[in-house]
Amino acid sequence: MKRLILSIIIFVFLLAIIAAYAQFTDEEIVEREKIEALLKTADIIKAEEIGEGVTKPWRLYLKKGEEELSACWKNPQGVQQGHLEGWQYEIAAYRMDKLLGLNMIPPTVEREYYERKGSFQLWIVSEFSLLDVMEQGIPLPDKNPDATVFNRGKYLARAFDSLIANEDRTQQNIRYTKDWRTILIDHSRAFRSKKKYQKRLLYGKKGLKEKKLFRQLPHSFVEKVKALEYDNIKNAVGSYLTDEEINAVLARKKLLLTEIEEMINEMGQNKVLY
Repeated sequence: MKRLILSIIIFVFLLAIIAAYAQFTDEEIVEREKIEALLKTADIIKAEEIGEGVTKPWRLYLKKGEEELSACWKNPQGVQQGHLEGWQYEIAAYRMDKLLGLNMIPPTVEREYYERKGSFQLWIVSEFSLLDVMEQGIPLPDKNPDATVFNRGKYLARAFDSLIANEDRTQQNIRYTKDWRTILIDHSRAFRSKKKYQKRLLYGKKGLKEKKLFRQLPHSFVEKVKALEYDNIKNAVGSYLTDEEINAVLARKKLLLTEIEEMINEMGQNKVLY
């Protein structure tokens, strides 16, 4: 009985940790494996060209038995408009999201469409994008709990983008639910491996893209970053990343942890980690 009670306490504690920064709900996270299977096997019953973005994505509608859903399919590969694009990075980003317990990227799998391989990501229904917020003057939340959820999602997205070197985070691919949980889409320009992306992070004090800090991060996320090694990344991403790209992630891991440690030394652990 004591062991059972202890197990329940530990389980509830772990759920509390996850809920502290998960952007998808517990119910949605539980459904991920089922959704992944549907994305791979459900019949395509309708297709629409989305008509936005340089990667020429399609929205495909699926049905299997009583289950219906839709997803975004795209297969960019190689240099397009001066940037290296890769559909495989969409899948690698989702798998890294799961490895880190981030829970901010919709389920994403590989699927062929007209005999072409590509990434296939669950179509998420969001309230608005950051671009909508800027263009429509939607007021940002200034009261808790929405303000806390919004700010923590913002810092977590910056840390993740820095780790995977996602150079194409735009206002359009940051999405929000009605209660301001952050959902991240579009990672076909992630996992840069050039030297400049291994010597500096995209964000932070010396950010290549913007000098915006991470400020607050979940303690459990930081611990998962610390635990990243070649083997567990390779097991997670499979063939979707090269050895060079994995080693670049590990180089950025060190930079990210160093900056977090400096923030803790300056402001105190309780101000930085939650």
